[in-house]
Amino acid sequence: MFDDFRFWLETVFIKRTVPPPLERMQLRPDDSPANPLMIQFFTWDCLHESLSWWKHLEEEIPNLAEQGYTQIWLPPPNKAAELDGRGYDAYDLWDLGEFEHKGHIRTRWGTREELLSACSAARRHGIDILIDAVLNHKLGADRHETFMAVPSNPDNRLKDDGPPRLIDGWTAFDYPTRNGKYSSFRWTKDHFSGVDWDQKTQTKAIYRIVEPGHKGWSRNVDTELGNYDFLLGVDIDHSHPAVQEDLLKWGNWILGTTGAAGFRLDAIKHFDRKFLLSWIQHVRKRTGNDKMFCVAEYWSADLDKVIPYLRFFRGETSFFDVPLHHNFHLASRQSDSFDLRQIFKKTVVGLQPGDAVTFVDNHDTVSWELLDCHWMQDSQSLESWVSENFKTQAYALILLRASGYPCVFYGDLYPNREGYSERTAKNLRILVEARKYYAYGPQQDYFSEKNCIGFVRKGDRSHPGCAVVLSNKSGPATFKHEVRMNVGLANGGSSYRSLMTQEGKVAIDAQGWGSFFCFANSVQVWVKV
Repeated sequence: MFDDFRFWLETVFIKRTVPPPLERMQLRPDDSPANPLMIQFFTWDCLHESLSWWKHLEEEIPNLAEQGYTQIWLPPPNKAAELDGRGYDAYDLWDLGEFEHKGHIRTRWGTREELLSACSAARRHGIDILIDAVLNHKLGADRHETFMAVPSNPDNRLKDDGPPRLIDGWTAFDYPTRNGKYSSFRWTKDHFSGVDWDQKTQTKAIYRIVEPGHKGWSRNVDTELGNYDFLLGVDIDHSHPAVQEDLLKWGNWILGTTGAAGFRLDAIKHFDRKFLLSWIQHVRKRTGNDKMFCVAEYWSADLDKVIPYLRFFRGETSFFDVPLHHNFHLASRQSDSFDLRQIFKKTVVGLQPGDAVTFVDNHDTVSWELLDCHWMQDSQSLESWVSENFKTQAYALILLRASGYPCVFYGDLYPNREGYSERTAKNLRILVEARKYYAYGPQQDYFSEKNCIGFVRKGDRSHPGCAVVLSNKSGPATFKHEVRMNVGLANGGSSYRSLMTQEGKVAIDAQGWGSFFCFANSVQVWVKV
């Protein structure tokens, strides 16, 4: 409780000296006035039937460019602890599928050459690459070491669960096959604050290292479970100067090697926020790229917990709008008992739209019981999948509105076994097209009914704008809502057609008003004929 108050006190008076991150960072590789759009190009369990993932990505890049995507968020490209590891079980950040480890050279996603080829193809097609940076922990050490540690209470890491004892922890990372290429740094027990396994007793627990020189858990982390520094595996001590320097060098190196434009920052509630802020600033300075893109994953549906982080980072990174995703999840579960007029209540995009990367689902929100997750079973608490009955509505609310920067999930666009719906994918492609060609200009909201809301984008000199109506009402599909909205005097006397159903027209009167409709539990996007 005290640490919560201390953090709030530290951040409450922070004033920004730079524009909001989405105004200052690069969202597309050119100066095109077209709407930018991100795609997360992976799911948790994804693999291609005949191609490596990087080859699959390279094949899809022309299609993604044509649809209007300007950024691709890649899965962590680094060598994982296991061949099937997604990269969040980070073994070696400097190995992109180049060196043999446990009998394999490639990562789950492919080889270094395949990755760099896909990154090059993206640049040729006007798409930026984003690297998923896993800087909190490591797994898959080459050998274990003996040291003193104390078990922490799993429900309150600030309390000990027993006396100090000698344990054998997997903390030595020698990288014998890489042999110092790119980085000569070797990790040992001196560079970590905790582990989750004692090889000596074959016991799983949260052990805090208490050797001389160790400072314990960082205080600059989330206060969930007392102190949320430890997440999994071997917890990195970000106060160690050698650790800081190696991670700073890696940030510069990975951008230079891949030509990427920035980062998705994994699990930031779990490691030292002061180090992370310094890391972002130093990588920007070292690369000479003031527009380097960053989006942080702070997973909390509680906006009050997110706000101090928004203040603390002073516009140096954008944030995934987890509170908005949670509202989408609730709307999909509650059906027409959910009040659509409250959909943006207590969200990042509602409070600070220039900070918000909006999304519907991602790899952390899937139904974990469908997957074989091994070491990620602890992440079941993140399960908050948006059901199909509200997924199209949710995408309309992030893709077609003026606020926030939307991210599309691969699992909603491409066939997969983690919740794919052909209907949703079809609707999503239409909405992405509408974003590319129509969703521009000033926005006017018409949020007057609990189960049906609408909004108008007035367009600009190059794009005609659109009108959007969506419903969460259960019942007969023939039930029709109508929302009277104004599309502007310039469109007076015209008519509008539907993009979603390819049927029906709306007549616009001389003052720009029209009665736009949609059916129960659906979306309609209307554009000028």
